[in-house]
Amino acid sequence: MFENLSERLLRTVKNLRGQGRLTEDNIKDALREVRMALLEADVALPVTRDLIARVRERAVGQEVLLSLTPGQVLIKIVHEELIRVMGEANAELNLRVQPPAVVLMAGLQGSGKTTSVAKLARWLKERQHKKTLVVSCDVYRPAAIEQLRKLADEVGAEFFPSTLDQEPETIARQALDYARRHGIDVLIVDTAGRLHVDQEMMAEIQRLHSVLDPIETLFVVDSMTGQDAANTAQAFNAALPLTGVVLTKTDGDARGGAALSIRQITGKPIKFLGVGEKTAALEPFFPDRVASRILGMGDVLGLVEEMEHKVDKEKALKLAQKVQKGKGFTLEDFREQMEQMMNMGGIASLLDKMPGFNAAAGALKDQAADKEVKRLVAIINSMTPQERRVPDLIKGSRKRRIAAGSGTQIQDVNRLLKQFDQAQKMMKKMKGGGMMKMLRGLQGKLPMGAMPSFKPKS
Repeated sequence: MFENLSERLLRTVKNLRGQGRLTEDNIKDALREVRMALLEADVALPVTRDLIARVRERAVGQEVLLSLTPGQVLIKIVHEELIRVMGEANAELNLRVQPPAVVLMAGLQGSGKTTSVAKLARWLKERQHKKTLVVSCDVYRPAAIEQLRKLADEVGAEFFPSTLDQEPETIARQALDYARRHGIDVLIVDTAGRLHVDQEMMAEIQRLHSVLDPIETLFVVDSMTGQDAANTAQAFNAALPLTGVVLTKTDGDARGGAALSIRQITGKPIKFLGVGEKTAALEPFFPDRVASRILGMGDVLGLVEEMEHKVDKEKALKLAQKVQKGKGFTLEDFREQMEQMMNMGGIASLLDKMPGFNAAAGALKDQAADKEVKRLVAIINSMTPQERRVPDLIKGSRKRRIAAGSGTQIQDVNRLLKQFDQAQKMMKKMKGGGMMKMLRGLQGKLPMGAMPSFKPKS
């Protein structure tokens, strides 16, 4: 997300290098570039105008302080204004009511509403330790109820059954009554979507709202619709007292205009981002972190939280102890590391959160494509346990068998073995405190100076 916008903004800042202060003249071209970058990212015109006006007002005439360059001054101002546009701080889900807290999900058909219900149920269970019940009031789309039932099983949420011949309000009343009687913390209600906003749809969801009296009414919208996402959210907000927005499919949106427009146009905060198809791919929306990612500063806090919740700490500790003792790093360990990265949303997702990598050449992310990781895992899975422990055994006929078993070519097997050999050498350097030496060797090879300077303690 935001790749195009990031590239344009960072290029603009580079053009300001060497200037002693920001003036009307040298900032004019820079702000024109920023304006074009925002409009190309499909940010709504009123939002763009307001942001540019505020940046100009703050930037012109500011002296460069200490070691700051004009580019850094502009980055700081743009960063702060992006945060202001998106809402200052994370708007948490409000569950401070007598249980069950009811969350009503609304949105157009195809926006990812049903999947978002399951993602939210999983997030509430894993991060908030809440007992959740999900129910579908969509009696128009034949597969909707069954889809939610399967997703509920996958995420470990309780599912309240409903049928196509029931009235949505009847389903809602029964689910609410069940939740009250069975000690449910949060009831999440999926509703019917339409291809466009219409009176019939609005009337039905308004009736559901009066039956359920939800503490949270979340509008689910596809980020790739850009400005239309903000306009549709505004239409829903006119009919329903929305409390927030869930922005879906952000992993496929290189522009990010919706994220920058929704808050200012609707007055409602974005509460969550859908960042992939998996049920774990849901992130709380932090305007400051998103602004940092747009400007190539990464999201270190987000990365730490991902690792905290998605990395198997026991396995990671065992591997660390094994490496420190100088024991062999095997193909099984290599596979485990790749699987851990995929659990954290894939390599591209991790690079987006690392300072400097967001602005790195697209080729870097293409090189680390998730499908390539899956191919490598498939190759390792086609090996025997002995081959995984002793890779030197893998010669001609074994390579042919492994390639055939994994649906790959012999050159793919050779490439994997070469990458494993490099990883193994790196692990050997980490033995007995060699990690600092390895990090110093990496310094300067990463884009934008992403690696900090490391000095041994005296």
